[in-house]
Order: sequence, then structure tokens, then C-alpha cells
Amino acid sequence: MPSRIQDDLDQLDTLLKIMAALRNPEGGCPWDLEQTFRSIAPYTLEEAYEVVDAIERGNLDDLKEELGDLLLQVVFHARMAEEQNAFQFRDVVEGISAKMIRRHPHVFSDHGGGGTDTPAKVAASWEEIKQAEKAAKEAKPKGLLEDVPVVLPSLTQAVKLQKRAAKVGFDWSSAKPVLDKFEEEMAELREATEAQDADHMEEEFGDLLFVLANYARHLKIDPDAALRRANQKFRNRFGAMEMMVATPKSLADMSLEELEALWVRAKTLEKKALEKATKTTV
Repeated sequence: MPSRIQDDLDQLDTLLKIMAALRNPEGGCPWDLEQTFRSIAPYTLEEAYEVVDAIERGNLDDLKEELGDLLLQVVFHARMAEEQNAFQFRDVVEGISAKMIRRHPHVFSDHGGGGTDTPAKVAASWEEIKQAEKAAKEAKPKGLLEDVPVVLPSLTQAVKLQKRAAKVGFDWSSAKPVLDKFEEEMAELREATEAQDADHMEEEFGDLLFVLANYARHLKIDPDAALRRANQKFRNRFGAMEMMVATPKSLADMSLEELEALWVRAKTLEKKALEKATKTTV
């Protein structure tokens, strides 16, 4: 076995032994010992988001650290399962390895590509194999939307639900009618707002976001990624505003007009910096 692979396996074995020691009732960590699948789940989600955050920021040092934190979550869950005689870490690895081989026949099959020579065809083949696996596993077929996790970020979940419905033809033919639907939902939200009906406002606002997610899907945009980008833009510009005054607290002493002027200035500086960076890379 190549030394690099053996080194990786040794490092992974070390991590598994560390987790076993932390969960050891005799001398282990009191905090780790009291954890359950349910109590650890929020940390698992948080670490996954922090991986995405490091990617969005283009910080590979942070990405390395966050991937380690996420790996720890996998090891933690697997250790708790082993304690219950349910499965072990090796079963997790064996399962995902078999799945990757099974779902990539164009790479691992003796028969070659089989018509999966583009990313789109590979994605379609993956989905077909996935559905066949589920059909074979389940005695009673599930509804088309049942296995879309409800814990997914709302915008991501909306897109997944819409993609599933689109498989049976329940979809708009293009982006334009989706935009028309947006106008319809916006009018309904205005109506609910004018009536000051809190429950109705929330419902209509949700409908509006659902349509926006659908519009993003038709434009081939990830709405969650787009919103993260907008969030980061706001962070950058507001941070620039804070740098323009003595202290962040002094922002509270300024009028809305003065704050708006700072915002416009921050946008201008951001645009100039971007233009300069573009010229430098050309």
C-alpha cells in the first residue's frame, strides 16, 4: 500500500481512538459522554455551514480546519452508533464507497461510459440509479417529495421540492411565467399588508420566496448561494461605513440621509477596488 494512503489511514485511526477515549465512561470527557445524536445534530449542521463559509471566502486554511471539524462530526455520530451496536465507522465508509462505485458505472464499470459523457448525462444517470436503489429498498414506494429533508435551508429545500415536481411535468415551461407569478404573489402580499393580517402576511411572504426560488431555478441560479453573496456584500459595505467614522457607535448619531451617503460612498469604493483588481488580473 502506498505510504501516503497508509499515512492517511493512520491519521484517521488516531482520530477514531481520540473519540473512543472521549466517550469512555472511565476517564472520558463529561461533555462528550452526555451527548446524543439529537444534541450533536445542530453542531453537525453548523460545521457544514462553516465549510461552505470558508469556500465562499476562498480561505483554504479555514477550509482545511472546517473540514476537520465536519469529519469529527461523522466520527462522533459513528462512535455513538457503535456504542449502541448499530454500526461502526467502517460501515459508514464501506457504504459510501460502494454507493460511489455503484452510481459511477461510467468510471468503474467494465462497459465504459455508456452514454454518460457530459456532466448533465452523469447527473441524470446518478438520479436514475438512486431512484432504482430506493425502489428496491422500499416495500412501499414513498411519495415523490417525502425524502426531501425538512431540515434543509428553506431556499434549498424549495428548489429540491420544485425539481422533484418538475420530473412529472409539474413545472413552468420557462422563466417568464414564473416572473408573472411573482407579480401575482407580490400583489397578494401587498393586500395582506394593507389589511395588517400578520398570519396572512407571513403566508404570502412565504409564497413570494417560494416563487423567487423557482425563478432562480429556471435561471440556473442557486438562491441560497445568491443570498449568501448578498449577505457578504452587505457585510463588506457596512464594514466600510464603520471605517469611515470614528467608532461604530457614532453611526447611531447620524441621520438616515448621512448614513445613505456613507452607503453610496462605500459602494463607490467597492466598485473602484473591483475595477482595479480586474485591471490587475488582465
